[in-house]
Amino acid sequence: MRRTILITGASAGIGADLARECARRGHDLILTARREAPMRVLAEEIGAAAAVTVLVEDLADPQASARLAQAIAARGLTVDGLVNNAGFSRTSGFLNTDPADHAAMVRVMLSAPVELARLFAPGMVQRGYGRILNVASLAGRMPATGGDTLYGPIKSFLIKWSQGLHLEMAGTGVQVTVLNPGYTLTEFHDANGTRDQVSAAYPAWMWMRSPEVARIGWAAVEANRPSVTPGLMNNLLAGLAKHLPDGMALRMVGSHARRLGRV
Repeated sequence: MRRTILITGASAGIGADLARECARRGHDLILTARREAPMRVLAEEIGAAAAVTVLVEDLADPQASARLAQAIAARGLTVDGLVNNAGFSRTSGFLNTDPADHAAMVRVMLSAPVELARLFAPGMVQRGYGRILNVASLAGRMPATGGDTLYGPIKSFLIKWSQGLHLEMAGTGVQVTVLNPGYTLTEFHDANGTRDQVSAAYPAWMWMRSPEVARIGWAAVEANRPSVTPGLMNNLLAGLAKHLPDGMALRMVGSHARRLGRV
């Protein structure tokens, strides 16, 4: 049976590859992001495999989630799956970042996912079927680093909230998973201006490719796993941070921030 999956941050990177993965599995798509042109290109690419609806929206706007729900309802569409993927970071330091950017980060990566799940999950429960995949980060499993001080804590919230929602949805037919990618080859680091730093700081074998991360993430939500972190090295790093004494773990991520030139 064909289902309709809403994907935020669908203009590029993991979001775009999750759209391709869902289309490959026979699902229709609702794509939303701030940039229309890349979504149109993606829709044309996968249009033969799936019905694709493109809705331009900026989730930093407090009214965006409600507008999205209204636009979807006006088109007579039903959301069977939700992928909360939209996000960005600022790496110039807490005091050097415009407070408006801080507020936008919290809106896009924390408030909007919660709002969208609250808007669409009741219908999923009523129909006895749903998939919610929240894209967090390996950073959410580690101590916060300097330079991009809000990013890791926001992702930690997303992980904990997803785990709680996973437990709450048990037995309803709605499956909730949080995906925690490590370094992934997407345009994310181009967008925040850190491509050169991260490429120089870590060897090529530590990087994963976006289509593989998308495949692992969607397979995990279909298997109803509460959480998945792709890649052996990423799981080793997260395990190391978890079991080290707090002070030692903090020094470890501090060294990471210094390698990237953020502190």
